[in-house]
Amino acid sequence: MVWKAPSSLLRWAGLLLTALFIQGCANTTSGGAIGLNRSQLLIVSSDTVNAQAAKGFQQLTADARSKQKLNNDAALTQRVRNIGKDLIAQVGVFRPDALKWDWEINVFDSDEINAFCAPGGKIGVYTGIVRKLKLTDDELAAVMGHEIAHALREHSREQVSQKALTGLVTSAISAATGVPGELMDASSSMLIHLPNSRSMELESDLIGLELMARAGYDPRNASSLWKKMLQASGGSNGPAFLSTHPAGQERIRELEAHVPKVLPLYEAARAQRRR
Repeated sequence: MVWKAPSSLLRWAGLLLTALFIQGCANTTSGGAIGLNRSQLLIVSSDTVNAQAAKGFQQLTADARSKQKLNNDAALTQRVRNIGKDLIAQVGVFRPDALKWDWEINVFDSDEINAFCAPGGKIGVYTGIVRKLKLTDDELAAVMGHEIAHALREHSREQVSQKALTGLVTSAISAATGVPGELMDASSSMLIHLPNSRSMELESDLIGLELMARAGYDPRNASSLWKKMLQASGGSNGPAFLSTHPAGQERIRELEAHVPKVLPLYEAARAQRRR
């Protein structure tokens, strides 16, 4: 016999979830020239997420330093930091408070093709992505702009909030129907978290595209980064439906389609530099 939750319990759970959803709907950034205005679910505090991210970044940095894997290439470190500073100077367009974040930029010696910007502005670039892909300054700006955009949009906080809310939903449904919680969790991941993750990646591509343009880096070269990524991965990212990242060709098309919106910003930035 399957136990079913009392209707009063389900009504209470429904009211609680509705209240959390309404309270958590927000938008962390302004639309910018690209006009991004998607509402976000944010029921977990940014202070909590940022504090955890800062702690993790400190641990990563300390570990790299102890292994002599931190900022060993002075020229590359300076190059990365200069591009980072150019991009950070533009974040106020999307959210003015980010100009006051405690930004930090480090270069980690690793063959891994990767980079990140942890919540609150902690940026890490791995030497592998620069050296193996032979990134130009424009392409490096596209990488860093993309990662900075994740932090500006607070995608980590949004994902934590989504999982917290869907956890409550699946628990309530599981209790009411007898469907195993593991199955409900798998379903929510397939139908909610993965598609949302892909949308977050595309958002970061486009915000990063505008950041690099405003900072004076040619947005027409952003797509070449992802072409190099595709080549490095053998031309396949696996099934896009099951990936948290959009397929390479999809993101290339999206980037190229939005270049006309931000190209005037790049041209204005270059003209300003020539004065």
